[in-house]
Amino acid sequence: MKRLFVDTGAWFAFFNQADPDHEAVSELLLDWENLLLTTDYVFDELITLLRYRVDHHTAVKAGIALKNPSITMLVYLQPDDRDKAWKQFQRDHDKKYSFTDCTSFAVMMRLKIHQAAAVDNDFRRAGFRTLPD
Repeated sequence: MKRLFVDTGAWFAFFNQADPDHEAVSELLLDWENLLLTTDYVFDELITLLRYRVDHHTAVKAGIALKNPSITMLVYLQPDDRDKAWKQFQRDHDKKYSFTDCTSFAVMMRLKIHQAAAVDNDFRRAGFRTLPD
């Protein structure tokens, strides 16, 4: 089964109809027939972002969707994931990765996931395939 990691920016575009990437991301996520994964850190970042940039109702709607196992597998970081993410965050001072991005990379490596729904280039720069193209 092909798995797709979904980053905060892609979720934000999906739940925010005013986002310029909304249509492309919505088509990708709604047509994806396999497993969508995200992390508890992405969940936190997304809900906070939606709350302040869109509205509380949209943040709650997104939270319900991400916590629904028939829609998304919500992966919780393990201590080793956080340690690896912190090491990468410190090492890659020349990159603009957020700490949450680094935690996503660590989880993707642990779970051997090679592609992510992402609207910025961070995942591609880190060596992952990104969608939408």
